[in-house]
Amino acid sequence: MDRSVVVPNAGESVSEGEISKWYKSNGDMVEKDEIIADLETEKASLEIRAPMSGRLAIKVEVNSTVNIGDVIANIEDAPPAPSEKKEDSLKEQVPTENTENTKKREKVEESEEKLATHRSPHAGPSVRKLLREGNIDPASIMPSGRGGRIRNEDFVPQAPSLEVPSGKPIVQGIFDEKGKEVSGDRQIRREKMSRIRRTIASRLLSTKNETALLTTFNEVDMSEVIAIRSKYKDQFKEKHQVGLGFNSFFMKAASFALKAFPVVNSKIEGEEIVYANYEDIGIAVATPKGLIVPVVRDVGKKSFIELEKQILDFALRGRENRVTLEEMNGGTFSITNGGVFGSMLSTPIINYPQSAILGLHKISKRPVVLDDEIKIKPIMYVALTYDHRQIDGAQAVQFLVHIKNSIEDPTRLLIGL
Repeated sequence: MDRSVVVPNAGESVSEGEISKWYKSNGDMVEKDEIIADLETEKASLEIRAPMSGRLAIKVEVNSTVNIGDVIANIEDAPPAPSEKKEDSLKEQVPTENTENTKKREKVEESEEKLATHRSPHAGPSVRKLLREGNIDPASIMPSGRGGRIRNEDFVPQAPSLEVPSGKPIVQGIFDEKGKEVSGDRQIRREKMSRIRRTIASRLLSTKNETALLTTFNEVDMSEVIAIRSKYKDQFKEKHQVGLGFNSFFMKAASFALKAFPVVNSKIEGEEIVYANYEDIGIAVATPKGLIVPVVRDVGKKSFIELEKQILDFALRGRENRVTLEEMNGGTFSITNGGVFGSMLSTPIINYPQSAILGLHKISKRPVVLDDEIKIKPIMYVALTYDHRQIDGAQAVQFLVHIKNSIEDPTRLLIGL
């Protein structure tokens, strides 16, 4: 039986990654399917699980670069469990007058009882060890792992002095440029960039250097969309078990605008412009590990219900790091909504090799002039950043006006205008 732990396939075009963290130490016991390491690739962070139960023999250190299929550890056979007779004899050997050992054992048993009582936050062997050492109630910890699993870093507020399985303290000191530990107000902290962050930085820089980016702006009166949402959101959620948001309106509006201006839905390959006759729109989703852009395929063919369910699904799975690389590949256009974080205006950068990205922003009540009268309206600023190499300014402006008209008169979306 093969007992190797290998680097899993991380998706198309990904050939290598970096072991960013071991959750277990060399020689620790692991359970089948327990998370034992994190793999950082240029596109996403993946969890590596134990293929079987046994004793872990680590072959690759943290921050090592590995290729897909490399063996990073082995799972060795577990030692035979001690018999009850042996356990009883060991218990008999414990002096009854040794109250210190008795108290320690009672604390361990009490911690185990607490862990058995609070099973909602799942805990692996390494976590149970930390619970025992710190005499910590599992119910007092806010789990951050997938499915409510308690991870090592969740212990920081309760027990900052505990050590993670790698042997390095969870909370480390602050050091100056010469490596001397410092205290007080003037401190610096160094943190190695993750592979994902390094890849993002590299691609953003190459996008800036290799494309001719330009941004055009407009403002959208959100009155009609807000009215529709207010009128139907309760019925919509009751019938379809999903909320009615603003992103689905903009996705539908963008799909119609992309049909009207196909050059915005194109990309440059060598000396050719490649046009897509479908609208695969990436939607930016915030996750605990950073921003990801999963792609909703064939937006023009999907209903509002399908779009809202897809957006919600990406948001929920994104929080648990379960959006696959295949779901983030491709895309002909992207939408990012900085308004959910309070952004009034921004100039988003395209998701290369795409040629354009739509930026949505905060909705604010502002005075506007309508029929020579000043009225208060809920206004959103929208931005379109585009590659000026193949998209002319007039096309970009008209594209954004097309979206503006669709949002201000949503009936256009129902009749395909």
